[in-house]
Amino acid sequence: MSADSSSSQITDAKKRYSAGVLKYRQMGYWMPDYVPKDTDTLCLFRITPQEGVDPEEAAAAVAGESSTATWTVVWTDRLTACDSYRAKAYKVEPVPNNPGQYFAWVAYDLILFEEGSIANMTASLIGNVFSFKPLKAARLEDIRIPVAYVKTFKGPPTGLIVERERLDKFGRPLLGATTKPKLGLSGRNYGRVVYEGLKGGLDFMKDDENINSQPFMHWRDRFLFVMDAVNKASAETGEVKGSYLNITAATMEDMYERAEFAKELGSVIVMVDLVIGWTAIQSMANWCRKHDMIMHMHRAGHGTYTRQKNHGVSFRVITKWLRLAGCDHLHTGTAVGKLEGDPLTVQGYYNLCRDSYTKTDLPRGLYFDQDWADLKKIMPVASGGIHAGQMHQLIELFGDDVVLQFGGGTIGHPMGIQAGAVANRVALESMVKARNEGRNLLAEGPSILREAARHCSPLKAALDTWGEISFNYASTDSSDYAPTPSMA
Repeated sequence: MSADSSSSQITDAKKRYSAGVLKYRQMGYWMPDYVPKDTDTLCLFRITPQEGVDPEEAAAAVAGESSTATWTVVWTDRLTACDSYRAKAYKVEPVPNNPGQYFAWVAYDLILFEEGSIANMTASLIGNVFSFKPLKAARLEDIRIPVAYVKTFKGPPTGLIVERERLDKFGRPLLGATTKPKLGLSGRNYGRVVYEGLKGGLDFMKDDENINSQPFMHWRDRFLFVMDAVNKASAETGEVKGSYLNITAATMEDMYERAEFAKELGSVIVMVDLVIGWTAIQSMANWCRKHDMIMHMHRAGHGTYTRQKNHGVSFRVITKWLRLAGCDHLHTGTAVGKLEGDPLTVQGYYNLCRDSYTKTDLPRGLYFDQDWADLKKIMPVASGGIHAGQMHQLIELFGDDVVLQFGGGTIGHPMGIQAGAVANRVALESMVKARNEGRNLLAEGPSILREAARHCSPLKAALDTWGEISFNYASTDSSDYAPTPSMA
Protein backbone atom coordinates (compact mmCIF):
# COMPACT_ATOMS: atom_id res chain seq x y z
CA MET A 1 0.00 0.00 0.00
CA SER A 2 1.50 3.34 -1.03
CA ALA A 3 0.79 6.60 0.73
CA ASP A 4 -0.14 9.80 -1.10
CA SER A 5 1.94 12.91 -0.53
CA SER A 6 -0.60 14.45 1.84
CA SER A 7 -0.07 11.61 4.30
CA SER A 8 3.64 10.91 3.82
CA GLN A 9 6.06 11.70 6.60
CA ILE A 10 6.84 15.39 6.88
CA THR A 11 10.59 15.87 7.07
CA ASP A 12 10.72 19.65 6.99
CA ALA A 13 11.18 20.59 10.65
CA LYS A 14 9.22 23.85 10.46
CA LYS A 15 6.17 22.10 9.05
CA ARG A 16 6.59 18.99 11.22
CA TYR A 17 6.69 20.96 14.47
CA SER A 18 4.18 23.68 13.66
CA ALA A 19 1.40 23.73 16.24
CA GLY A 20 -1.69 21.77 15.23
CA VAL A 21 -2.82 18.27 14.37
CA LEU A 22 -1.01 16.00 11.94
CA LYS A 23 -1.71 12.47 10.83
CA TYR A 24 0.42 9.86 12.57
CA ARG A 25 1.98 8.91 9.25
CA GLN A 26 3.04 12.50 8.75
CA MET A 27 4.63 12.53 12.22
CA GLY A 28 6.89 9.62 11.28
CA TYR A 29 5.23 6.57 12.86
CA TRP A 30 4.72 4.81 9.51
CA MET A 31 8.04 3.62 8.02
CA PRO A 32 7.44 0.95 5.36
CA ASP A 33 11.15 0.83 4.49
CA TYR A 34 12.26 0.24 8.10
CA VAL A 35 14.42 -2.84 8.63
CA PRO A 36 13.98 -4.08 12.23
CA LYS A 37 17.13 -4.39 14.33
CA ASP A 38 18.08 -7.43 16.40
CA THR A 39 17.62 -5.27 19.49
CA ASP A 40 14.09 -4.14 18.60
CA THR A 41 11.00 -5.47 20.31
CA LEU A 42 8.60 -6.44 17.53
CA CYS A 43 4.83 -6.55 18.01
CA LEU A 44 2.16 -7.93 15.75
CA PHE A 45 -1.17 -6.17 16.34
CA ARG A 46 -4.50 -7.24 14.88
CA ILE A 47 -6.36 -3.97 14.28
CA THR A 48 -9.89 -3.19 13.13
CA PRO A 49 -9.95 0.45 11.97
CA GLN A 50 -13.14 2.49 12.08
CA GLU A 51 -14.83 3.05 8.73
CA GLY A 52 -12.91 5.61 6.71
CA VAL A 53 -9.65 5.13 8.63
CA ASP A 54 -6.81 4.02 6.39
CA PRO A 55 -5.13 0.84 7.76
CA GLU A 56 -1.65 2.34 7.42
CA GLU A 57 -2.73 5.42 9.35
CA ALA A 58 -4.30 3.14 11.97
CA ALA A 59 -1.05 1.17 12.25
CA ALA A 60 0.91 4.42 12.59
CA ALA A 61 -1.51 5.52 15.31
CA VAL A 62 -0.89 2.28 17.22
CA ALA A 63 2.86 2.85 16.97
CA GLY A 64 2.50 6.47 18.03
CA GLU A 65 0.12 6.01 20.95
CA SER A 66 2.18 3.10 22.36
CA SER A 67 5.38 5.13 22.27
CA THR A 68 5.81 8.92 22.11
CA ALA A 69 2.83 10.46 20.29
CA THR A 70 -0.20 12.33 21.51
CA TRP A 71 -3.17 13.78 19.64
CA THR A 72 -1.41 16.98 18.60
CA VAL A 73 2.08 18.11 17.65
CA VAL A 74 4.38 18.79 20.60
CA TRP A 75 7.62 20.64 19.96
CA THR A 76 9.29 19.00 22.99
CA ASP A 77 9.95 15.96 20.77
CA ARG A 78 12.93 18.00 19.60
CA LEU A 79 14.45 17.80 23.09
CA THR A 80 14.85 14.03 22.61
CA ALA A 81 16.44 11.63 20.13
CA CYS A 82 12.91 11.32 18.75
CA ASP A 83 13.83 9.11 15.79
CA SER A 84 14.92 6.43 18.27
CA TYR A 85 12.07 6.90 20.71
CA ARG A 86 9.31 6.71 18.12
CA ALA A 87 7.90 3.25 17.47
CA LYS A 88 7.80 2.36 13.79
CA ALA A 89 4.88 0.66 12.07
CA TYR A 90 6.57 -0.97 9.11
CA LYS A 91 4.12 -3.44 7.58
CA VAL A 92 0.34 -3.85 7.23
CA GLU A 93 -1.47 -6.83 5.70
CA PRO A 94 -5.14 -7.88 5.67
CA VAL A 95 -5.94 -10.71 8.09
CA PRO A 96 -6.88 -13.77 5.98
CA ASN A 97 -10.61 -14.59 6.07
CA ASN A 98 -11.39 -11.67 8.42
CA PRO A 99 -12.67 -8.67 6.39
CA GLY A 100 -11.93 -5.31 7.95
CA GLN A 101 -9.09 -6.62 10.12
CA TYR A 102 -5.38 -6.01 9.50
CA PHE A 103 -2.13 -7.30 10.89
CA ALA A 104 0.20 -4.41 11.76
CA TRP A 105 3.87 -4.94 12.57
CA VAL A 106 5.44 -2.37 14.91
CA ALA A 107 9.08 -2.10 16.05
CA TYR A 108 10.17 -0.56 19.38
CA ASP A 109 13.74 0.43 20.19
CA LEU A 110 15.24 -1.37 23.19
CA ILE A 111 15.72 1.91 25.07
CA LEU A 112 11.95 2.39 25.43
CA PHE A 113 11.66 -0.24 28.18
CA GLU A 114 12.96 -0.50 31.73
CA GLU A 115 15.24 -3.51 32.28
CA GLY A 116 13.56 -6.55 33.80
CA SER A 117 10.10 -4.94 34.14
CA ILE A 118 7.00 -6.53 32.64
CA ALA A 119 4.94 -3.77 34.28
CA ASN A 120 6.78 -1.15 32.26
CA MET A 121 6.64 -3.08 29.00
CA THR A 122 2.90 -3.68 29.32
CA ALA A 123 2.26 -0.05 30.29
CA SER A 124 3.70 0.89 26.90
CA LEU A 125 2.34 -1.83 24.66
CA ILE A 126 -1.19 -2.19 26.06
CA GLY A 127 -1.48 0.96 28.15
CA ASN A 128 -3.50 3.55 26.17
CA VAL A 129 -3.73 2.31 22.65
CA PHE A 130 -6.52 -0.23 23.15
CA SER A 131 -8.95 2.59 23.99
CA PHE A 132 -8.04 4.63 20.92
CA LYS A 133 -11.16 5.89 19.12
CA PRO A 134 -9.99 5.42 15.49
CA LEU A 135 -9.86 1.67 16.21
CA LYS A 136 -12.95 -0.48 16.65
CA ALA A 137 -10.76 -3.15 18.20
CA ALA A 138 -7.11 -4.06 18.70
CA ARG A 139 -5.32 -7.19 19.81
CA LEU A 140 -1.67 -7.81 20.59
CA GLU A 141 -1.28 -11.04 18.66
CA ASP A 142 2.40 -11.85 19.19
CA ILE A 143 5.67 -10.29 20.30
CA ARG A 144 9.37 -10.85 19.63
CA ILE A 145 11.47 -9.94 22.66
CA PRO A 146 15.10 -9.30 21.71
CA VAL A 147 17.79 -11.36 23.41
CA ALA A 148 19.28 -8.18 24.87
CA TYR A 149 16.01 -7.59 26.76
CA VAL A 150 15.45 -11.27 27.65
CA LYS A 151 18.78 -11.23 29.47
CA THR A 152 17.53 -8.55 31.87
CA PHE A 153 14.94 -10.97 33.32
CA LYS A 154 15.56 -13.76 35.83
CA GLY A 155 12.82 -16.04 34.52
CA PRO A 156 11.41 -19.11 36.32
CA PRO A 157 12.70 -19.51 39.89
CA THR A 158 13.23 -23.28 39.57
CA GLY A 159 12.64 -24.38 36.00
CA LEU A 160 11.45 -27.63 34.51
CA ILE A 161 14.74 -29.53 34.75
CA VAL A 162 15.53 -28.70 38.38
CA GLU A 163 11.92 -29.41 39.35
CA ARG A 164 12.21 -32.96 38.07
CA GLU A 165 15.46 -33.38 39.96
CA ARG A 166 13.92 -32.16 43.21
CA LEU A 167 10.88 -34.39 42.78
CA ASP A 168 12.91 -37.37 41.48
CA LYS A 169 10.33 -38.00 38.76
CA PHE A 170 11.47 -38.70 35.21
CA GLY A 171 10.23 -40.19 31.95
CA ARG A 172 6.54 -39.41 32.32
CA PRO A 173 4.12 -36.51 32.75
CA LEU A 174 3.33 -35.47 36.30
CA LEU A 175 -0.16 -35.99 37.67
CA GLY A 176 -2.23 -33.54 39.65
CA ALA A 177 -5.75 -32.70 40.74
CA THR A 178 -7.60 -29.67 42.01
CA THR A 179 -9.32 -30.11 45.35
CA LYS A 180 -13.10 -29.98 44.85
CA PRO A 181 -15.38 -28.38 45.74
CA LYS A 182 -13.28 -25.26 45.40
CA LEU A 183 -15.08 -23.49 48.23
CA GLY A 184 -16.85 -24.55 51.42
CA LEU A 185 -14.77 -27.42 52.84
CA SER A 186 -13.39 -27.21 56.37
CA GLY A 187 -9.64 -27.40 56.81
CA ARG A 188 -9.79 -31.01 58.02
CA ASN A 189 -11.96 -32.22 55.15
CA TYR A 190 -9.83 -30.30 52.66
CA GLY A 191 -6.76 -32.12 53.98
CA ARG A 192 -8.58 -35.48 53.66
CA VAL A 193 -9.15 -34.83 49.94
CA VAL A 194 -5.46 -33.97 49.47
CA TYR A 195 -4.32 -37.12 51.29
CA GLU A 196 -6.59 -39.43 49.29
CA GLY A 197 -5.43 -38.02 45.97
CA LEU A 198 -1.74 -38.19 46.77
CA LYS A 199 -1.97 -41.62 48.38
CA GLY A 200 -3.68 -42.95 45.23
CA GLY A 201 -0.74 -42.01 43.01
CA LEU A 202 -0.91 -38.32 42.17
CA ASP A 203 2.22 -36.20 42.39
CA PHE A 204 0.40 -32.97 43.25
CA MET A 205 -2.87 -31.74 44.63
CA LYS A 206 -3.73 -28.08 44.38
CA ASP A 207 -5.78 -25.16 45.61
CA ASP A 208 -7.95 -23.48 43.02
CA GLU A 209 -7.85 -19.83 42.05
CA ASN A 210 -10.52 -18.55 44.43
CA ILE A 211 -9.60 -20.36 47.65
CA ASN A 212 -7.68 -17.83 49.75
CA SER A 213 -8.75 -17.23 53.36
CA GLN A 214 -12.54 -17.21 53.59
CA PRO A 215 -14.66 -17.47 56.76
CA PHE A 216 -15.22 -21.21 56.34
CA MET A 217 -11.46 -21.95 56.21
CA HIS A 218 -8.67 -19.64 57.28
CA TRP A 219 -5.54 -19.98 55.13
CA ARG A 220 -3.39 -21.10 58.07
CA ASP A 221 -5.76 -23.98 58.86
CA ARG A 222 -5.70 -25.10 55.25
CA PHE A 223 -1.91 -25.02 55.10
CA LEU A 224 -1.61 -27.09 58.29
CA PHE A 225 -4.07 -29.79 57.26
CA VAL A 226 -2.78 -29.92 53.67
CA MET A 227 0.85 -30.31 54.68
CA ASP A 228 -0.09 -33.00 57.21
CA ALA A 229 -1.74 -34.84 54.31
CA VAL A 230 1.27 -34.32 52.03
CA ASN A 231 3.71 -35.66 54.63
CA LYS A 232 1.60 -38.74 55.40
CA ALA A 233 1.14 -39.56 51.71
CA SER A 234 4.87 -39.09 51.04
CA ALA A 235 5.78 -41.40 53.91
CA GLU A 236 3.34 -44.10 52.81
CA THR A 237 4.22 -44.04 49.09
CA GLY A 238 7.94 -43.28 49.27
CA GLU A 239 7.48 -40.51 46.67
CA VAL A 240 7.99 -36.76 46.87
CA LYS A 241 4.54 -35.18 46.96
CA GLY A 242 3.26 -31.61 46.93
CA SER A 243 0.14 -29.50 47.05
CA TYR A 244 -0.01 -26.03 45.53
CA LEU A 245 -0.75 -23.72 48.45
CA ASN A 246 -2.43 -20.61 47.06
CA ILE A 247 -0.75 -17.60 48.68
CA THR A 248 -2.74 -15.03 46.68
CA ALA A 249 -3.86 -12.30 49.08
CA ALA A 250 -4.84 -8.65 49.37
CA THR A 251 -1.34 -7.27 49.94
CA MET A 252 2.27 -8.28 49.33
CA GLU A 253 2.80 -8.40 53.09
CA ASP A 254 0.04 -11.00 53.39
CA MET A 255 1.48 -13.01 50.51
CA TYR A 256 4.96 -13.06 51.99
CA GLU A 257 3.54 -14.17 55.34
CA ARG A 258 1.70 -17.08 53.71
CA ALA A 259 4.72 -18.05 51.62
CA GLU A 260 6.96 -18.07 54.71
CA PHE A 261 4.52 -20.31 56.57
CA ALA A 262 4.35 -22.71 53.59
CA LYS A 263 8.16 -22.88 53.64
CA GLU A 264 8.23 -23.54 57.40
CA LEU A 265 5.81 -26.44 56.93
CA GLY A 266 8.08 -28.00 54.30
CA SER A 267 6.05 -27.34 51.13
CA VAL A 268 7.94 -27.67 47.84
CA ILE A 269 5.51 -25.41 45.95
CA VAL A 270 3.31 -22.33 46.30
CA MET A 271 0.72 -20.89 43.94
CA VAL A 272 -0.33 -17.42 42.82
CA ASP A 273 -3.11 -16.17 40.56
CA LEU A 274 -2.45 -14.11 37.44
CA VAL A 275 -4.79 -11.42 38.76
CA ILE A 276 -2.22 -10.32 41.37
CA GLY A 277 -0.45 -8.36 38.62
CA TRP A 278 3.03 -8.24 37.11
CA THR A 279 4.82 -6.48 39.94
CA ALA A 280 3.52 -8.95 42.52
CA ILE A 281 4.34 -11.88 40.23
CA GLN A 282 7.95 -10.76 39.83
CA SER A 283 8.25 -10.11 43.56
CA MET A 284 6.98 -13.60 44.43
CA ALA A 285 9.27 -15.12 41.81
CA ASN A 286 12.21 -13.43 43.57
CA TRP A 287 11.04 -14.87 46.90
CA CYS A 288 10.70 -18.38 45.43
CA ARG A 289 14.14 -18.14 43.82
CA LYS A 290 15.66 -17.21 47.17
CA HIS A 291 13.90 -20.02 49.05
CA ASP A 292 14.14 -22.86 46.50
CA MET A 293 10.37 -23.00 46.00
CA ILE A 294 8.46 -23.97 42.86
CA MET A 295 5.99 -21.26 41.81
CA HIS A 296 2.74 -22.40 40.23
CA MET A 297 0.84 -19.81 38.18
CA HIS A 298 -2.92 -20.15 37.86
CA ARG A 299 -3.93 -18.09 34.84
CA ALA A 300 -7.08 -16.84 36.59
CA GLY A 301 -8.57 -13.93 34.67
CA HIS A 302 -6.60 -14.46 31.46
CA GLY A 303 -9.78 -14.87 29.41
CA THR A 304 -10.61 -11.21 29.98
CA TYR A 305 -7.56 -10.46 27.82
CA THR A 306 -7.31 -13.47 25.57
CA ARG A 307 -10.72 -14.89 24.72
CA GLN A 308 -11.87 -12.49 22.01
CA LYS A 309 -10.04 -12.90 18.76
CA ASN A 310 -10.29 -9.29 17.64
CA HIS A 311 -9.53 -7.44 20.90
CA GLY A 312 -7.22 -7.94 23.85
CA VAL A 313 -3.92 -9.78 24.26
CA SER A 314 -3.33 -13.31 23.01
CA PHE A 315 -2.33 -15.97 25.49
CA ARG A 316 0.91 -16.59 23.60
CA VAL A 317 1.96 -13.06 24.59
CA ILE A 318 0.88 -13.63 28.22
CA THR A 319 2.93 -16.86 28.18
CA LYS A 320 6.04 -15.02 27.01
CA TRP A 321 5.64 -12.33 29.65
CA LEU A 322 5.14 -14.95 32.37
CA ARG A 323 8.27 -16.86 31.36
CA LEU A 324 10.25 -13.63 31.62
CA ALA A 325 8.57 -12.59 34.87
CA GLY A 326 9.20 -15.97 36.46
CA CYS A 327 6.82 -18.85 37.07
CA ASP A 328 7.63 -22.57 37.09
CA HIS A 329 4.16 -23.93 36.27
CA LEU A 330 1.60 -22.34 33.97
CA HIS A 331 -1.91 -23.44 33.02
CA THR A 332 -1.70 -23.55 29.25
CA GLY A 333 -4.88 -25.34 28.17
CA THR A 334 -5.84 -28.90 27.30
CA ALA A 335 -7.33 -28.74 23.78
CA VAL A 336 -9.51 -31.76 24.69
CA GLY A 337 -11.11 -30.47 27.92
CA LYS A 338 -13.79 -27.97 28.90
CA LEU A 339 -11.78 -24.77 28.42
CA GLU A 340 -11.08 -22.78 25.27
CA GLY A 341 -8.25 -24.07 23.11
CA ASP A 342 -7.54 -25.03 19.50
CA PRO A 343 -5.12 -28.02 19.56
CA LEU A 344 -2.44 -26.45 17.37
CA THR A 345 -2.72 -23.08 19.09
CA VAL A 346 -2.41 -24.74 22.50
CA GLN A 347 0.66 -26.66 21.30
CA GLY A 348 2.13 -23.26 20.43
CA TYR A 349 1.72 -22.16 24.06
CA TYR A 350 3.48 -25.34 25.22
CA ASN A 351 6.35 -24.66 22.83
CA LEU A 352 6.81 -21.20 24.31
CA CYS A 353 7.06 -22.74 27.78
CA ARG A 354 9.56 -25.46 26.89
CA ASP A 355 11.67 -24.28 23.94
CA SER A 356 15.19 -22.97 24.08
CA TYR A 357 14.53 -21.31 20.72
CA THR A 358 10.99 -21.03 19.38
CA LYS A 359 10.65 -21.06 15.58
CA THR A 360 7.98 -19.19 13.63
CA ASP A 361 5.06 -21.61 13.19
CA LEU A 362 1.96 -19.98 11.71
CA PRO A 363 -0.42 -22.97 12.16
CA ARG A 364 0.43 -22.81 15.90
CA GLY A 365 0.02 -19.05 16.02
CA LEU A 366 3.73 -18.29 16.41
CA TYR A 367 4.50 -15.29 14.18
CA PHE A 368 8.10 -14.65 15.26
CA ASP A 369 11.25 -16.57 16.09
CA GLN A 370 12.02 -16.21 19.80
CA ASP A 371 15.47 -16.84 21.28
CA TRP A 372 15.06 -17.57 25.00
CA ALA A 373 18.77 -17.09 25.74
CA ASP A 374 18.80 -20.17 28.00
CA LEU A 375 16.07 -18.76 30.25
CA LYS A 376 14.73 -21.61 32.40
CA LYS A 377 11.79 -23.59 31.05
CA ILE A 378 8.23 -23.59 32.41
CA MET A 379 6.34 -26.81 33.15
CA PRO A 380 3.01 -26.41 31.31
CA VAL A 381 -0.14 -27.58 33.09
CA ALA A 382 -3.12 -29.18 31.34
CA SER A 383 -6.22 -28.69 33.46
CA GLY A 384 -9.94 -28.31 32.89
CA GLY A 385 -12.44 -31.05 32.14
CA ILE A 386 -10.00 -33.86 31.31
CA HIS A 387 -10.27 -37.50 32.40
CA ALA A 388 -8.43 -40.83 32.21
CA GLY A 389 -10.16 -41.78 28.96
CA GLN A 390 -8.27 -39.00 27.16
CA MET A 391 -4.80 -40.05 28.36
CA HIS A 392 -3.64 -41.18 24.91
CA GLN A 393 -4.66 -37.85 23.36
CA LEU A 394 -2.97 -35.82 26.09
CA ILE A 395 0.36 -37.65 25.83
CA GLU A 396 0.29 -37.50 22.03
CA LEU A 397 -0.43 -33.74 22.11
CA PHE A 398 1.89 -32.66 24.91
CA GLY A 399 4.59 -35.27 25.55
CA ASP A 400 6.23 -35.88 28.93
CA ASP A 401 7.01 -32.41 30.23
CA VAL A 402 3.54 -31.48 31.41
CA VAL A 403 1.40 -31.71 34.54
CA LEU A 404 -1.89 -33.45 33.76
CA GLN A 405 -4.49 -32.28 36.27
CA PHE A 406 -7.73 -34.19 36.67
CA GLY A 407 -9.93 -32.40 39.22
CA GLY A 408 -13.45 -33.69 38.74
CA GLY A 409 -11.85 -36.64 36.94
CA THR A 410 -10.28 -37.68 40.25
CA ILE A 411 -12.62 -36.41 42.94
CA GLY A 412 -15.80 -37.34 41.06
CA HIS A 413 -14.77 -41.00 40.69
CA PRO A 414 -17.65 -43.33 41.67
CA MET A 415 -15.36 -45.39 43.93
CA GLY A 416 -13.90 -42.39 45.74
CA ILE A 417 -10.98 -39.97 45.49
CA GLN A 418 -8.15 -42.45 46.02
CA ALA A 419 -9.64 -44.75 43.38
CA GLY A 420 -9.83 -41.79 41.00
CA ALA A 421 -6.12 -41.14 41.54
CA VAL A 422 -5.31 -44.83 41.00
CA ALA A 423 -7.26 -44.79 37.72
CA ASN A 424 -5.29 -41.80 36.45
CA ARG A 425 -1.91 -43.24 37.48
CA VAL A 426 -2.62 -46.62 35.87
CA ALA A 427 -3.91 -44.94 32.70
CA LEU A 428 -0.79 -42.77 32.56
CA GLU A 429 1.72 -45.55 33.13
CA SER A 430 0.01 -47.95 30.71
CA MET A 431 0.05 -45.25 28.03
CA VAL A 432 3.69 -44.29 28.65
CA LYS A 433 4.65 -47.98 28.44
CA ALA A 434 2.78 -48.33 25.14
CA ARG A 435 4.39 -45.16 23.80
CA ASN A 436 7.85 -46.42 24.74
CA GLU A 437 7.08 -49.69 22.92
CA GLY A 438 6.41 -47.71 19.75
CA ARG A 439 2.65 -48.22 19.59
CA ASN A 440 0.35 -45.72 17.88
CA LEU A 441 -1.35 -43.97 20.79
CA LEU A 442 -4.06 -42.19 18.86
CA ALA A 443 -5.11 -45.31 16.99
CA GLU A 444 -4.68 -47.83 19.79
CA GLY A 445 -5.19 -45.64 22.87
CA PRO A 446 -8.78 -46.64 23.74
CA SER A 447 -8.01 -50.34 23.41
CA ILE A 448 -4.80 -49.94 25.49
CA LEU A 449 -6.83 -48.29 28.24
CA ARG A 450 -9.51 -50.97 28.14
CA GLU A 451 -6.87 -53.68 28.35
CA ALA A 452 -5.30 -51.99 31.39
CA ALA A 453 -8.77 -51.64 32.93
CA ARG A 454 -9.17 -55.46 32.92
CA HIS A 455 -6.66 -55.52 35.79
CA CYS A 456 -7.69 -52.23 37.47
CA SER A 457 -11.27 -51.79 38.59
CA PRO A 458 -10.83 -48.04 39.36
CA LEU A 459 -9.73 -47.44 35.75
CA LYS A 460 -12.64 -49.51 34.44
CA ALA A 461 -15.07 -47.44 36.52
CA ALA A 462 -13.49 -44.20 35.25
CA LEU A 463 -13.80 -45.28 31.62
CA ASP A 464 -17.38 -46.45 32.15
CA THR A 465 -18.26 -43.10 33.76
CA TRP A 466 -16.47 -40.61 31.51
CA GLY A 467 -15.16 -42.55 28.54
CA GLU A 468 -17.49 -40.91 26.03
CA ILE A 469 -17.40 -37.40 27.49
CA SER A 470 -15.94 -34.68 25.28
CA PHE A 471 -16.34 -30.92 24.81
CA ASN A 472 -16.66 -30.40 21.07
CA TYR A 473 -17.11 -26.67 20.60
CA ALA A 474 -15.53 -24.49 17.96
CA SER A 475 -12.44 -22.68 19.18
CA THR A 476 -12.56 -18.89 19.17
CA ASP A 477 -8.78 -18.54 18.91
CA SER A 478 -7.37 -20.61 16.07
CA SER A 479 -4.53 -19.14 14.04
CA ASP A 480 -5.26 -16.92 11.03
CA TYR A 481 -2.79 -17.35 8.21
CA ALA A 482 -2.85 -17.92 4.46
CA PRO A 483 -0.66 -20.72 3.06
CA THR A 484 1.40 -19.63 0.07
CA PRO A 485 2.86 -21.97 -2.57
CA SER A 486 6.40 -22.97 -1.70
CA MET A 487 9.06 -22.13 -4.25
CA ALA A 488 10.49 -25.07 -6.17
